[in-house]
Amino acid sequence: MTSEAKVAVITGASRGIGASLLKAYREIGYRVVASARTIGKSNDPAMLAVAGDIACPETAEDIYKLAIERFGRIDTLINNAGMFVAKPFTEYSEADFAKIVSINLAGFFHLTQRVAASMLQVGSGHIVNITATIAEQPMAALPAALATLTKGALNAVTRSLAIEYASRHVRVNAVSPGVIDTPMHSPEAHPFLARLQPMGRLGETKEIVDAVMYLEHAAFVTGEIMHVDGGASAGRW
Repeated sequence: MTSEAKVAVITGASRGIGASLLKAYREIGYRVVASARTIGKSNDPAMLAVAGDIACPETAEDIYKLAIERFGRIDTLINNAGMFVAKPFTEYSEADFAKIVSINLAGFFHLTQRVAASMLQVGSGHIVNITATIAEQPMAALPAALATLTKGALNAVTRSLAIEYASRHVRVNAVSPGVIDTPMHSPEAHPFLARLQPMGRLGETKEIVDAVMYLEHAAFVTGEIMHVDGGASAGRW
């Protein structure tokens, strides 16, 4: 296949925000490498599905190598795969800590390091990290210290890499969602979660997609943490 059409790599692409991003990037003509722990093969010649645990370096290597072998380039990386466990801090187990850190941080590190090296080599690229507003606006009603620890780190590294790579034409941004209506949240929890948003409702995956699409085309924007949270990052309510 020729290398003319742009290529986006999307993690956590089997459902929720990731599945919506996959659809959106295909609609604007990008070829897509979609990764998730379990993801079915596609009949679309412009899409490559790579199954695997994003926490493992081997999965990152597979995604990167297969993307280059199949499409010859990577223009955009969306670090969407993540894990959220809400509980009081002292109730987190060692297993909770290891799993959340491995998915939210190691998953980012192993794949982004490989993809960034490729982007720097060609002198262009865009990396988008999906973080979480709760990292900057904690809520007493929803204790989630390991989410703030890991997603807050992604916000920090977004700004750090944006500065490191700005002169080399690789942009790094983040989208910071509030509570979004995805399979991660059971329908029974929706009324409670909606009350935690200033606008009184859950966000939609399309609203995250709209933010990512803005960043994709905003050539002079880097180091941005774009909040899509119904006002939650604005202050107390």
